Amino acid sequence: MSVIKAKPALAGLLVAVLTGTAACSGGDAATSRERKLPTWQNTQLTVVSRTVVGAGVAATTSMTPDGRLETVAVDLANGRKLWANPATMRGRLPGMGVQAPAVVETGGAGVVAAIEPTTGGGKGVALVARDARTGERKWVRPVHSSFGPQRCGPYLCVSENTELARARMVVLDPADGKPKWHIPGIAEVEWSDRERVVLLRLAEHPLLEAREVATGKVVWRTPVEQALGPGVDLSGGWAFGPSGKNLVGYIAPYTNPETKTTSTFGMFSVRLDDGQVNWIRPSVVRVYPSGSPGFAPVVRPVDGQGQYGGFALLDAESGRVIGQIGTHQIPGSGWWLAFPERPSTLGFLKRDSAGAAFDLTTGRAAELDGLRGWSFCVTDPQPLKLKNVTPTGFYAVAALCEFDLATGKKVADGSARPPLWFTGSQDGWRLWRDEKGALHAVKDGSGTTPGMYGLA
Repeated sequence: MSVIKAKPALAGLLVAVLTGTAACSGGDAATSRERKLPTWQNTQLTVVSRTVVGAGVAATTSMTPDGRLETVAVDLANGRKLWANPATMRGRLPGMGVQAPAVVETGGAGVVAAIEPTTGGGKGVALVARDARTGERKWVRPVHSSFGPQRCGPYLCVSENTELARARMVVLDPADGKPKWHIPGIAEVEWSDRERVVLLRLAEHPLLEAREVATGKVVWRTPVEQALGPGVDLSGGWAFGPSGKNLVGYIAPYTNPETKTTSTFGMFSVRLDDGQVNWIRPSVVRVYPSGSPGFAPVVRPVDGQGQYGGFALLDAESGRVIGQIGTHQIPGSGWWLAFPERPSTLGFLKRDSAGAAFDLTTGRAAELDGLRGWSFCVTDPQPLKLKNVTPTGFYAVAALCEFDLATGKKVADGSARPPLWFTGSQDGWRLWRDEKGALHAVKDGSGTTPGMYGLA
C-alpha cells in the first residue's frame, strides 16, 4: 500500500482563488435570544488544529509563543483551561495540517489521546492517553511515526509507522491501550458509530471500507475508482462528510508535474449500510470556504481543457443541483468567495471595494446594500513557525471573518458567529478559532453536523 504524497491543508488552499466560494449574511449583532445561549471564549490559546469534543471537554492542539505544540483540554461548559501537555508530530504530511487530539468516553469518564514527545530527548514519540479532565496519564504506546489518533466509535484508531514500509492502522481500547485489531497500510477514519467504522485506505487504488469496530470484520468495500473512474490520485487531497444514512466524498484533482496529466476527481455518495454508490458528480472541484461535502456542498465544474465553469450548490442527499450561476455572471477577477448563514447566496468579495452577489436558487443578482458574507480572514496565510517539527509547511486551520460585501471591508465589531456550515456542531456545541487563534464556543442545540473541516 503506497503512501500519499500530500493532502493539501484547507488553509494552504487559500491561494487557489478559483476554488473559493462566497456568500453573504444579513445578520449583524446576535439577537437577544441568542445572547442568552451558553457561550464562552478562551484567549489564552493559539489554536492551530481542529477542536474535538467529548466527555465534557473540548480538546485541541495549540501553539506556544516559542513555536512548540501542546495538547490543551478545556471545560466544555465554560472554556476554562483544565490542563496542557507537550505535543509533537512525526510522520504526518504537511498538507494534512496540524493533527488534533482524539477524545473518547470510556467507563463513564473519558480520555484524550495525542502524540507526545518522549522524555529524555531524542526523536522518540508516543501515543499518550490522559484523563480528559485531569490530564493524568493513563497509558503510553510508543510509535515510530503517525498521522495522529482518531476516535472510531468507542475506540481509538491510529495509523502508525507511517514513515516505514510496515505502516499499519491499529484499533485500541481507550481504557488501557490494548490493541483490538489492526490492518496493514495507512487508513483514515471518515465516519463511525458504536458498531461500525468507515475507513479510507490510502493506496494506489484507494478504497472505502466499512468494518465492525469491535472485531475488524469487513462489512463492505467500495473502491473509490468504482464511483469516479480510474486514475484517482489522493495527492490532491480529499474530504468526506455524513449526510443522513449516506457518506459524501470529494477527491481533489492532482496534476502530475512530470506527465502534466490531471488525476480523476469529483464528488460522490455511498450508502453507509452497504457501500453502494448513490450518485456521482465527476470533474467538479469543491470550493473554499464552504460546507462539508455532506452539508451544502458548493462546486465548480472543470472541462477537459481545464477551464472552470460556473458555481453550483448541490443537494448532499441526491447530488442534484439546487441552484447555480454561469461563467458569464462571474465578476472578472480579484475576488474571494464569502457565504452567509445559508449558502444559497453566493458572494464575490473584493477587498475595500464593492463586490457582487447572486441568489443561487434563481441565478439573479442580489442587492449588495447591507449584505454581509463570511470569507477567509487572510488571503495569504503563512506556514506555522514550529519548533522541533520537520518537515515544515504546516498551516493552522483557517479562520473566517465577516465582511460587508458593498464595501469589501471587514466588519469590526466581531459580535457575529461564523455560520453552521463552517463550524459544524458537536453534541449541540459549535466551536471555532478566530484569526488570532483564540477558541470560541456557543451551545445552540444544533445537534451534530459536519463543518468545513468535517466531524471529529
